[in-house]
Amino acid sequence: MSLLVVGSIALDSVDTLHESRDDLLGGSAVYFSYAASYFTAVRLVGVVGEDWPSEHTALLRSRQIDTDGLQVIPGGETFRWRGKYLPNMNDRETLEVQLNVLGDFEPKLPDAFRRCPFVFLANGSPAMQRKVLDQCIGPRLVVADTMDLWIREEQADLMELLARIDGLVLNDSEARLLTGEENLVIAGSKVRQFGPKFVVIKKGEHGAMFFSEFETYVLPAYPTAQVVDPTGAGDSFAGGMMGYLTERDNYDPDTLKRAMAYGILTASFTVEDFSLDRLRRIERKDLELRMDKYRRMLSFEAT
Repeated sequence: MSLLVVGSIALDSVDTLHESRDDLLGGSAVYFSYAASYFTAVRLVGVVGEDWPSEHTALLRSRQIDTDGLQVIPGGETFRWRGKYLPNMNDRETLEVQLNVLGDFEPKLPDAFRRCPFVFLANGSPAMQRKVLDQCIGPRLVVADTMDLWIREEQADLMELLARIDGLVLNDSEARLLTGEENLVIAGSKVRQFGPKFVVIKKGEHGAMFFSEFETYVLPAYPTAQVVDPTGAGDSFAGGMMGYLTERDNYDPDTLKRAMAYGILTASFTVEDFSLDRLRRIERKDLELRMDKYRRMLSFEAT
């Protein structure tokens, strides 16, 4: 099975209380792809400029990530983002955004990519996400991400997208913004009424919530003692979740719950260093070891 992802590819600059780093490998599609590669083959579609370091492409390819869909724009510059994290390491301030080649990105799926059974539309404008979906042939599962910018400025396009997808991943503030509901249980159920069969609300250090027609539940975050850089944690969560679903070639309720757990664990590694540095030092066995600890953490005996 193969998994298609379309989204941003970036060079990030991150400021934290203790350290600052420039020109880090980033972007929603990058974090997603690397996280998903622990479970399945990934096909990546995105756009970069001539300033894109070739070693980044080599790194992605080393993880079963097919980069034939990577568009390099002659004379262009790659999307850049700079952000600063507050001392609590949960809240951040965007200091600078340079869309560059991402601003005019028209995704083109190679023929081999069009028939991927599992599709993830990483963060991007809903109009762009719909263009990707128009090129897909018979996908079994389509899940999308969104953000507050699109909810505020392109809500009509977003609503059209929601009617066509199977699942939506968004964070708690975005769920509240989209629905006007403060209570996340009400908000999650209301988002599902817009079209998706299931909705996942990311809650950062508090884990994630799941909503479908048949069940609602919360999975806690894995207790990570050292949070170095939270950038990409949400994308890594989605990558781990979708990667596991693709590996299992299934998305029944039990598989979805395990997939969410793997997403949470993948994200827990991501935040332990800058960019992909922590993920580059682990293998699948490390995820399984952490999964064993996570299962024990969640289990208890009735008295």
